[in-house]
Amino acid sequence: MGHADTLIAMGGAFVAAAVLARLGSRIGLPTIPLFILAGIMLGPNTPGFVLVDDAHDLEMLSALGLVLLLFYLGLEFHMDDLKSGGKRMALAGCGYLALNVGAGLAFGFALGWGTSEALVLAGVLGISSSAIVTKVLVDLGRIGNPETKPILGIIVVEDIFLALYLAALQPVLAGADGPTQALTQTGKAFAFLLVLAAAARWGTRFIGRLFSTKDNELLVISFLGAAVLVAGIAEEFGVADAIGAFMVGLMLGNTTSGERIRELVHPLRDAFAAIFFFAFGLSIDPGDLPSVLWPVMIAVCLTVVMNVLAGLLAARIYDFDAQPTANIASTLLARGEFALILATMAAAAGLDDRLSPFIAGYVLILAVIAPLAAGKSHWLARMLPNHREEPDEASAEPPKLVNH
Repeated sequence: MGHADTLIAMGGAFVAAAVLARLGSRIGLPTIPLFILAGIMLGPNTPGFVLVDDAHDLEMLSALGLVLLLFYLGLEFHMDDLKSGGKRMALAGCGYLALNVGAGLAFGFALGWGTSEALVLAGVLGISSSAIVTKVLVDLGRIGNPETKPILGIIVVEDIFLALYLAALQPVLAGADGPTQALTQTGKAFAFLLVLAAAARWGTRFIGRLFSTKDNELLVISFLGAAVLVAGIAEEFGVADAIGAFMVGLMLGNTTSGERIRELVHPLRDAFAAIFFFAFGLSIDPGDLPSVLWPVMIAVCLTVVMNVLAGLLAARIYDFDAQPTANIASTLLARGEFALILATMAAAAGLDDRLSPFIAGYVLILAVIAPLAAGKSHWLARMLPNHREEPDEASAEPPKLVNH
């Protein structure tokens, strides 16, 4: 691809993503499925105008989008969240993962596509989209609701699980020769994660001094360089690059510069994350989707059921009634960036060709359904049992739910 062609492809990708996102915002759809749709429409696998012939032409920009997306999620995580959430947050998060990851693993084995494929599907079906969940909470004005803290707590537990899950999955996808090599690769990955976690836990003050500057330009260059560098080193140790970036965000988010970094990274995150989703769409052949239609529909139904069960479990733990339960179940329903990370890893590892179209169809459907379901969660609430008597109007916001 020539220099001019590269610029046209990059610019066209940004413009196409922006146009579809504008249209989607008018009808209340999230941007992620629209960015993927733009890639499908303008890629080599659909008739009409082809903007990019090969998804690999945007590979570096796509990788940068993924790094920035996970870096931002790390910035949003605080060590205090674990301390204040305590036992109930861990129970709700682990319960959610047990139900959804367990169902995903069983579903993967039932499909009969292979053991490695089943392990990938466990993560695809088991982990919510932090990006879509956050957007839904903001768009629906539920940030201050009592059920929002457990929702975000479950997301935090999922993020921690994801780091360990990807570290364990990497040797499997890399095709390690025998258990010894697999254990060695996994040990290297966990050791690297432990070093990063220790730096995040005890090195915050020192790291804060290194990044302390009043110059925004220097701060942007510093945190961007650190995120990309550590992401690359992480890959050398068998840890997904995105998780390395997440850990850098975790470190910097707890420094005195954390708030400024969050503000400065927003436009970079949004722009390059759009390219990541767009590039994923380029690799999808719509002609392959009918071959996985029934598995996709079964997986969507399974995810809905598991999320309702997880919502009921969280309601038990936090003593919520039907409406907060419905809000938890519907808000956490979306699947997005993590599923696409796994699809990219699976494709690179040469796993079953049906995985990519399956994941694309599954993510597209849930990314559209979840925000709509969250907005109409009162319909689900009517079908759910209350764990306590309905409060009267004077006690519609009981203090004990907030300070529990």
